[in-house]
Amino acid sequence: MRCQRIHIIAALITVMICPELHAAERPNVLFIAVDDLRPELGCYDETHIKSPHLDRFASTAHLFNRHYVQVPTCGASRYALLTGHRPTKRIHESNGAIQSLLAAGVEDRATSFPQLFRDNGYHTVCIGKISHQPDGRVYSYGLEGDGRLEMPFSWDEVGLPYGKWKHGWPSFFGYASGEGRTRGQSPPFESADVDDEGYPDGLIAKSAVETLRRMKNYDQPFLLAVGFFKPHLPFCAPKKYYDLYDPADIELSPNPEKPEGIAPQSWHGSGEMFGNYKHPDGSRNDPEHHRHLRHAYYACVSYVDAQVGKVLDELKELELEQDTIVVVWGDHGWHLGDQNIWGKHTNFERAVRSTLIVRVPGISPGSTDAIVETVDLYPTLTDYCDLPTEGLTLDGLSLRPVLNDPQHPGKTAAFSKFRGGTTMRTDRYRLTIYPPDKKKPEFVELFDHQTDPLETTNVAEQHPEIVKELRPMFDEYSSVYQDN
Repeated sequence: MRCQRIHIIAALITVMICPELHAAERPNVLFIAVDDLRPELGCYDETHIKSPHLDRFASTAHLFNRHYVQVPTCGASRYALLTGHRPTKRIHESNGAIQSLLAAGVEDRATSFPQLFRDNGYHTVCIGKISHQPDGRVYSYGLEGDGRLEMPFSWDEVGLPYGKWKHGWPSFFGYASGEGRTRGQSPPFESADVDDEGYPDGLIAKSAVETLRRMKNYDQPFLLAVGFFKPHLPFCAPKKYYDLYDPADIELSPNPEKPEGIAPQSWHGSGEMFGNYKHPDGSRNDPEHHRHLRHAYYACVSYVDAQVGKVLDELKELELEQDTIVVVWGDHGWHLGDQNIWGKHTNFERAVRSTLIVRVPGISPGSTDAIVETVDLYPTLTDYCDLPTEGLTLDGLSLRPVLNDPQHPGKTAAFSKFRGGTTMRTDRYRLTIYPPDKKKPEFVELFDHQTDPLETTNVAEQHPEIVKELRPMFDEYSSVYQDN
């Protein structure tokens, strides 16, 4: 026994003196974020989409069929991802959540997961859009900004290969000419005859590949976060990806009408699409223009699929697959004319359900219908990487039980929030409630996914007994969403 104690003490001293020895046993993490990527991929049985690289990756990983984000907009969804927090303040619904809280240092209970990894011996690198800014920096009123990091304690390296776009935001909204978007004047899509690096995502993939090569021989594990822009608007991709699709084969949305009986806050006029970009007169209601837009979105999905493939192929070539957890995450869904909406920013299924594919070395691949949420990723990564979370307030649950057993049911419900309303998705129902204010009474929406999977009709008034049955669970969990 005495000898055993001596060996234990010696091991602890070794870890304290040489923490990199303990850190080296931990897996690397490759986290890939894709902007506006709805779960419309071949691996989700959407055969009209050409996504061979993500499909191949999914065959080696766990595909989550029912993953829900906390907020259907870029910055706020990423804030929930990075902090593991559900939105509890109105600012958490905004794209400025990260800048206002993490960068300003006023969110005292928020430690981003990259910061936790960095504090525990990982080399952390951000390439592209992981937080809200396209290169991890805070921009003031000019293009160049003041250079402050958006997440100042999270990254050892941060940046974006600007190329001909020169700055972050022109890269995010980049056209092949090297120009960015001019609000209300630029086209919503483009298919220039250029190679992959003729648009910014090609440069992001190249930088990620080069970074992997450099980090292969590091004496510490790494967290490499790679954020791709497409298929975010404008729908710009090299012509060869547009050519993968026959426009005549592009089908329009199966539910193009505004849902019946919904709250005014639930629907919007698609300002992100029709306010920020120039469209031909009358195109808002033109089926052929809608077909062009859907074609352009699909082309961008195929383009980003190829870029993700380059990074994953390099990981394999470097023989790092068996030492690396890989996550592919979509920050929210997107309406492609569904429910007469073009964009995100709703509490409907199309906006809050997104892509999630996770591969953990040693875990058999599978597909699961378990209900999971974005806030679950933080505790999942810390669980598998054996990082301490004492003192942190995390609202999610580790996905280890689901990864170990694809038949695991997951959560009873997932919760999302936007425009002051909270929505709860159970196995069968979506219940959305907008609380009363000085001008409006409470408004309740109920969609039955067994009979109405496209959410075309609010049946709350027809089925008050179901609302009554669901309400206690809704009230219990949604209390965390109240403004404070």
